Amino acid sequence: MYIYDDYDQKLVDERVEQFRDQVKRRISGELSEEDFRVLRLMNGVYLQLHAYMLRIAIPYGTIRTSQMRQFAYIARTYDKGYGHFSTRQNLQFNWPKLVEIPDILADLAKVQMHAIQTSGSCIRNTTTDQYAGAAIDEIEDPRPWCEIIRQWSTMHPEFTYLPRKFKMAVTGSASDRAAVAIHDIGLRMRKDEQGEVGFEVMVGGGLGRTPMIAKTICEFLPKEDLLSYLEAILRVYNQFGRRDNKYKARIKILVHEIGADKFANLVEKEWENIRDGVLQLPQDEIEEIKSHFSPPAFEALSEISPSHEEKLNSNQAFSYWVKNNVNEHKITGYSIVNISLKPIGGIPGDVTHQQMDCVADLADQYSFSEIRSTHEQNLVLPHVNTEDLFALWSVLDRFELATPNSGLITDLISCPGLDYCNLANSRSIPLAQKLSNRFGDLDLQHDIGKLQLKISGCINACTHHHVGHIGILGVDKRGEEFYQITLGGRADENAKVGKILGAAFPSEKIVDAVETVINTYLDLRTDKSETFLDAYARVGADPFKEALYGTR
Repeated sequence: MYIYDDYDQKLVDERVEQFRDQVKRRISGELSEEDFRVLRLMNGVYLQLHAYMLRIAIPYGTIRTSQMRQFAYIARTYDKGYGHFSTRQNLQFNWPKLVEIPDILADLAKVQMHAIQTSGSCIRNTTTDQYAGAAIDEIEDPRPWCEIIRQWSTMHPEFTYLPRKFKMAVTGSASDRAAVAIHDIGLRMRKDEQGEVGFEVMVGGGLGRTPMIAKTICEFLPKEDLLSYLEAILRVYNQFGRRDNKYKARIKILVHEIGADKFANLVEKEWENIRDGVLQLPQDEIEEIKSHFSPPAFEALSEISPSHEEKLNSNQAFSYWVKNNVNEHKITGYSIVNISLKPIGGIPGDVTHQQMDCVADLADQYSFSEIRSTHEQNLVLPHVNTEDLFALWSVLDRFELATPNSGLITDLISCPGLDYCNLANSRSIPLAQKLSNRFGDLDLQHDIGKLQLKISGCINACTHHHVGHIGILGVDKRGEEFYQITLGGRADENAKVGKILGAAFPSEKIVDAVETVINTYLDLRTDKSETFLDAYARVGADPFKEALYGTR
């Protein structure tokens, strides 16, 4: 994992003291809330319904155990004993006191963490595949490239005040677990005809009020040109992106309005001026960054042993967990472990300080002291000896972290909604809990199969409901909470925006409506191997509309 150099540490430490002074002036009244707003946002501090919220950056979702323990310390010292993992692989604390936030940031700096650029009209935390470095279908570990982007984009003077927020994601695998197509810039690692690895560059994705899938503007970009090409894209956006209307200020609108071809031409023209300049990446610099992400000291292990097979056969709970929450690793004898933060009836993404300490201890013991946060509001131990799975599961189970629902309907994603967020139209958390309880039976979940259900409390779509297999959007109708259903979305390598089925449902009917959708799918699928998405693609929306509304 990347370790700060002296420059990184000095930058973060100085930023803490700068913000400490800004907070002091806000509390004294020298700064108004309006004047303070842009300053706090640059440091990841939001003002929500009941309190300030602090969003901590977790670059490319990689966490050291010392950092996880510091999160636990912050949760019990400054907050209400828990934190919340977001779909951007970040961690949020919902109840910090403003006067104590500089102390929190100072404690984070001790373990090389910060909240810089987790909000505001700037380049946000670059995300990637939570299985990076472990995935069996990986072309190359994308995290070194995310780190290169982080270093280039942090407090970049030209892009500090963009027309709107800007998000990037990188994937190094054939299976896109980073949702690159719904980002402002998505980078997909590819091999050319000569076997050289580079990037497919996609631009103009995003959700919110106008959901769009990114367009490819460069089929193959050599690695050494990455930063110069990204700079060219940002320069074009900074120059031509709209600033008169924040709802039309994202790069997706610019790409849509002028067309992907014209946008690509503008980028190429800008790129010509800077391609061979200081942003060209020397190979020795690339290798230096890559050295921070060298594989752990894996042992030479055999395939599954008889003792592991015996535990699978004798313990159904353990067997269910392995089936759902354990993925194949690229190294024989190792496994990727998904830790569910979705107990039945719980709040998706919430994790207590005791659970944080538990995960840190387990990562030290079983996963080379490495943890990942995911886009699905869960955690991952990326490198676990398969022989250790039973011992690991036994501890996770004691801490309510062994719910065997990875990728199933109760592994649903939810934003904080109207319980916390002042932008929300509806409550997301209570709905998530009701749906989790309704579909909590494990046999039923297995019968339904893999399914992504995503709930957003407003049109900002923080949980990416547009690309959920089933998406739910909270809307306000004359002061009443209603929920709109979309079907058929996906955020993988075949990304697609879902279609709205029809009229929204009142809060007391939405859980039944989702159950009707599920029952309709179970009735019309050809057999148990046909997934929800496959069935929807085959039959379309009409059977679901008829079941819900009595009409096609």
